[in-house]
Amino acid sequence: MAAPAPTVSTVSVPPFQINPVHAPAAADVIAALQDIVVSHLSDNLQRLCGMGGLRRIHGSKKLVGTAVTVKTRPGDNLLIYKALMMMQPGHVLVVDGGGEASNALVGELIMLYAQQRGCAGFVLDAAVRDTAAFAEADFPCYARSVSHRGPYKNGPGHINVPVAIGGQVVSPGDIVVGDEDGLVSFPQAQAESLIAAARKTQSYEDAIKAEIANGRVEQEWLARVLSPFGL
Repeated sequence: MAAPAPTVSTVSVPPFQINPVHAPAAADVIAALQDIVVSHLSDNLQRLCGMGGLRRIHGSKKLVGTAVTVKTRPGDNLLIYKALMMMQPGHVLVVDGGGEASNALVGELIMLYAQQRGCAGFVLDAAVRDTAAFAEADFPCYARSVSHRGPYKNGPGHINVPVAIGGQVVSPGDIVVGDEDGLVSFPQAQAESLIAAARKTQSYEDAIKAEIANGRVEQEWLARVLSPFGL
């Protein structure tokens, strides 16, 4: 008599996981970050953090806000609709769409609704469309690519879970900052110390600019780099 087949246990994973949003970062923190370039934040994050490979779709407006994250099936934006309804002024929609470039997950209509909700901008590891509308509104939007094809709306997906965006893990409630050089994110608890460090970097670079202006070939900032190597 043949032995009975082994019992296979299965774990049922719900198609949707929706967690509460985190409160937006304090207004004074957001205001301070508006005056700090991303490169100085990056330098003080040990040059290891940041979201790579995303394009700036809008004009020149800086992105500063607090992450509301979405993990969605590539090409599907159902959970984006729900996340937008949960957002508060100052939140940033951060979407892990698996880097899929075939179907745009947001466009002009979603942008207009997000603006009314006080959303500070979009960061999507996915495609977008209606790029002219984003440029005209100068609504901060960073995306992997552009596609005219619209999305599916079936799920599954998760809201406010850690997501991976261009090599960076972004957690719900993290602060996101983007400018012409790219994007960084970091926990709110690090904000004050990071702002202080970035301001020191700015002062240091201002001193170097003043030295460059004197026109001399021999300069201290160059010597600091070259001297340890006998150069």
